[in-house]
Amino acid sequence: MTISHLLKDFYIKNNFPKDGGESKDFFELKFKLFTLRLPNSQFRKKVIHIHDIQHVLYNCDTTWKGEAFIAGWEISTKMWKHFPIGIMSLWAMGFSLLNYPIEVYNGYKAGINNKGIIDLDIEKATLLNLTIPELKTIIQKEKTRKINWLKFLLWCFNSLLVLIFPIIILVIILFYSI
Repeated sequence: MTISHLLKDFYIKNNFPKDGGESKDFFELKFKLFTLRLPNSQFRKKVIHIHDIQHVLYNCDTTWKGEAFIAGWEISTKMWKHFPIGIMSLWAMGFSLLNYPIEVYNGYKAGINNKGIIDLDIEKATLLNLTIPELKTIIQKEKTRKINWLKFLLWCFNSLLVLIFPIIILVIILFYSI
């Protein structure tokens, strides 16, 4: 079964639009007590299928537990270098560390031996016509690496900084406005 077919099933299962929300002007981040409605930027629209393919590739749901694994995987496969989506991955990793640190670690560990899907030089149509085993072969790095704990901890620290940065800015604004 092709990734295209698996994505269609994924979208139906998660009550997402047929295109995963690519054509929508806004997207939602759901939390326990509230939902944030955010603008769906052009860059996000361009790469959302890649994020969704990662969910399919690792059979991760769209709860924060599933997002924790994907965030760790994205950071270890260097999605952070693709601004601004990399900031979203770092933010998600920071938030997920507070809720599902084991899943973040598992995703990071899984990603260190993979190339990022976003970095493959494959057109969307071609990517969608691959099977999961074919994609796994393409993203597999030639040389197997073990986790570098210092790098992992540095990324954890950076992701937590990205998570709390807006709070720091608000505190500074409030402090100087009093």
